[in-house]
Amino acid sequence: MFLNTNVDPRDHSSCALTYEEAEHWLRAMWRGYVDPVEAMYGAEAYLRHVADKPSALLLNDNSQLQVLWFESTDWLAHVWVPQAARLGLRYVAHVVQIDGHYDIITMLKPTALPFELQFFQNVADAQHWLRECRAAHALQA
Repeated sequence: MFLNTNVDPRDHSSCALTYEEAEHWLRAMWRGYVDPVEAMYGAEAYLRHVADKPSALLLNDNSQLQVLWFESTDWLAHVWVPQAARLGLRYVAHVVQIDGHYDIITMLKPTALPFELQFFQNVADAQHWLRECRAAHALQA
């Protein structure tokens, strides 16, 4: 189910947010050169939509990004992360950019987060891990 998209008319970079009903997770797909303002809009859109469509699972797909897209881990760590956790986020599968050293989210320390964060090189592995998390989450409920 399509929830939101932000497209930059200048270069057609985008962030699309969907709810994958069969999998019970939200998916954010980032494409092109996403500047810091676009990154915040996309991240904030997740927070708005997860309030209406709660999910403990997020597939964050950066595989189609071309360059560094987020300048501040401070905003992620101190604003986005606590809000996402309060809204029920428990597992994040993050697919890194093809040129992963530009992927700023890898600078977050997964052990310091209130949810589990795993990094993947491809979407298939990320999906497999989220399915395992979903099964574990259902058993804990």
